[in-house]
Amino acid sequence: MSKSIKSLFAVSLLAVMAACGANNASDVEEFVVVDPVPVTIEPTFSGKYN
Repeated sequence: MSKSIKSLFAVSLLAVMAACGANNASDVEEFVVVDPVPVTIEPTFSGKYN
């Protein structure tokens, strides 16, 4: 292989390694899904046994 092909391959390999190495775990955006509590009506007093 000629020197220009080897150097082009080396530069492209470095570019790929630099692009893949830039992904940090802290860059990942995390989100939390919270289920809302269902709204209930409080029972009203209707007598002792009713």
